[in-house]
Amino acid sequence: MPVAPCKHRMPLFACPARTLARGTAAGEIHRTTISQRMEKILCVMLVLALEAGLGMRAARLRDFRVCRMAEAAGIMRTAQFSWQIESGKHDVRQTAYRILVATTPQELGKQGKGLLWDSERVESDETLQVPYQGRKLPRKKDIYWQVTVWLNTGERVKSPVLKFTTGLRLADWQAQWIGISDEDKVVNETGGCRDLSARYLRHEFTVTGKVRHAMLYVSGMGVSTTYLNGHQASEDVFGTTLSGYDKTVYYNTYDVTALLRKGRNAIGTVLGNGYALGLRREHTSFGLPRLMAQLVVETARDTLVISTSDQWRATGKGPIRFNNLYTGEVYDARLEQPGWTEPGFDDSSWGHAARMQAPQGSLQPQPCPGRRTQMTLSPQSIRKTGEGRYLIDMGQNMVGQLRTRLRGKAGQLVIIRHAEMLAPNCPDSIYTANLRTARCTNTYIPASDGTFTFQPQLVYQGFRYVEISGVTAQPSPKDITGLVQYDQMEKRGTFTCDNPLLNQIIHNALWGIKGNYQGMPMDCPQRDERLGWTGDRVMGCFGENLLLDNWALYYKWLRDIEDTQLDDGHICDICPPHLKLYTQNVTWQAAFVYVTYMLYTHQGDVQAVAEHYPALRRWMQYVERDLMQDGVVVRDNYGDWCMPPESKELINSQDPSRITEGAVLGTTVYYDCLRMMAEMGERLGLHADAAYYARLRKGIKEAYNRRFFHPETAQYSNNTVTANILLLEAGLVPEGYEERVMQNIVDVTENKFDGHVSCGVLGMQHLMRGLTRHGHADLAMKIVTQRTFPGYGYMIEHGATTIWELWNGNTASPAMNSGNHVMLLGDLL
Repeated sequence: MPVAPCKHRMPLFACPARTLARGTAAGEIHRTTISQRMEKILCVMLVLALEAGLGMRAARLRDFRVCRMAEAAGIMRTAQFSWQIESGKHDVRQTAYRILVATTPQELGKQGKGLLWDSERVESDETLQVPYQGRKLPRKKDIYWQVTVWLNTGERVKSPVLKFTTGLRLADWQAQWIGISDEDKVVNETGGCRDLSARYLRHEFTVTGKVRHAMLYVSGMGVSTTYLNGHQASEDVFGTTLSGYDKTVYYNTYDVTALLRKGRNAIGTVLGNGYALGLRREHTSFGLPRLMAQLVVETARDTLVISTSDQWRATGKGPIRFNNLYTGEVYDARLEQPGWTEPGFDDSSWGHAARMQAPQGSLQPQPCPGRRTQMTLSPQSIRKTGEGRYLIDMGQNMVGQLRTRLRGKAGQLVIIRHAEMLAPNCPDSIYTANLRTARCTNTYIPASDGTFTFQPQLVYQGFRYVEISGVTAQPSPKDITGLVQYDQMEKRGTFTCDNPLLNQIIHNALWGIKGNYQGMPMDCPQRDERLGWTGDRVMGCFGENLLLDNWALYYKWLRDIEDTQLDDGHICDICPPHLKLYTQNVTWQAAFVYVTYMLYTHQGDVQAVAEHYPALRRWMQYVERDLMQDGVVVRDNYGDWCMPPESKELINSQDPSRITEGAVLGTTVYYDCLRMMAEMGERLGLHADAAYYARLRKGIKEAYNRRFFHPETAQYSNNTVTANILLLEAGLVPEGYEERVMQNIVDVTENKFDGHVSCGVLGMQHLMRGLTRHGHADLAMKIVTQRTFPGYGYMIEHGATTIWELWNGNTASPAMNSGNHVMLLGDLL
């Protein structure tokens, strides 16, 4: 650990004072004095040695961000710059900064008129979201920047030269939306799921000079992979991130200079359904998948623009016959068309692409990194369970794709089924009932006898176990690779301790959190859902942000949420609205306020607050106007979701004494939202708003306590732990009663539930920190490390490697027992 600077160079460790007995000899006094001095000298030397090894390391800058992203591309609005200072010393602060911005690295060095912006020296400690204030940023360009900071230690520290890329303005787009409109619209509706063949789109073009620079701007409504001359344009999987396409459509920006060459070139895209058409009949359909792309190629002689149009060639008769995130992918190798992404391919059997209607949403550069393969896993075991059938255990519940090298017969189906668990009492079979109508099955049809390699392109699965059937030889471990895929982000923090169970709980939590980052914070990655349920991340987002750099992802999700807002302020429970569900659940929709506040308090993102504040205020007004009566939010339909039931066979408790009434939940959460809105309003200078929220809080607190508080027992409502902990943490408890309310929480937990958790999603959002803040960290630890039902340890004792949806996920009805949910983590992290 770095050593704190000591005033007057006093020793780091206090040297013990020596008390001399009366009558001690002078020589003894002298020897003692020398001994004391030697101890002090040794202490000082220890400090100096530690400082030499740790504290004197030169400061440096790191974690550079433009618009919240480390590799920012497509920037069109005013850029914002962020950085962090790393030093081996304590109390190191920035006192000033200077930012230079230019179109070439050389101009940065000249610091002359060629600069787009020279902030000059600014006396400030600001390191987050410093706004660009220079000349208008040129579009379609690489932009270079560098920051120099001055520290209170007297040091001056300069960053390396950094780069971001600007995107296209709407007027720059020459491309048309294209696709296939008249074939294979919906060819199969198994179990209510919409299956669709992939669309293959291609175009060839000639570059007359040496390529100096080439940028690809591409938007695939659905999922897509784009190739140039046979190579993928990016490491991103599934292409453009998802959204509510009726409000916002994103595009990606890729530097593809290295993939082009002088002469003939080809561009091709395979386009799948994703969330475009609607995964099930009842889901929101935004229409058939479609593509818009523009390639800008600069040579020494000219600039060439290649844009999607009805002159591109298209077919729906390629090898990917069906694709649906729920059902899986069917790949018929007999229909492969080798070389279709390369120049010279004969596409005479293809037709012209159809011009498609543009989505209703506005076209915007993608504000967050895409999904990528982050790591790979090898199988823990492979067992033969029947003729041509094998069961694979990956050892970890993961999210992504399986890459396989298998042997099969021409035309004989190879079936690859995915599951999270094994069937109860049947270790040779996978358990798929909890997937509901999702089949999570990929099918490969070999073109010839022998070995083939298969990896799905347009779907992913959540799984630990895989059953492969229809093969002619047992695969070896080297033939099976699990590709772990989620949104690209860096690890921000770690946790380890000497308690193996606690370490395993954090392991499970991290795997669940990362696996459910799929263009949105998702509920689960496997069954026929995979939606952005708002309530799952109300408080969890705070802890996640301590461990993972999810800044850009959650900023994007705020746009998803605001895009669902109706004229009256109401927002959808699911964002993006792939299933449009507008209810009167304040506790779920409050995620809009909580996530904004998380970005404000954890990231210092005032811009996010300013950008969304008007919509936040409309939602607050909607709740006050339509859902409150006499100072109380009168209902909350979902309740304390997934609380532990009295029987392990139930999903929801039937015991009224365990159930917290909706008015208690809704009012408490809204009261907490008023606190956050007042704080954010003050930060924006909206003092009248802040004052109004404070007055409303005062009125709610009075009305609430009149209705629900029993002062003689210091209990709220029916004295559930959830009711009491939410009120205590929100500040609704009358002064002087706080410890008595906490004691009720302790008594109920210890006496009624034997030291186990009794909360669902809402109670867990405040339980751990609430207990710890009020002096009961021991009880928090006891709850967390229980190995019997209900508890995280119980999940682990029954084989969980992620966090379950239910405390009793191994015994409850398959109607709702996902093995990979994170909502019950609450405020654990």
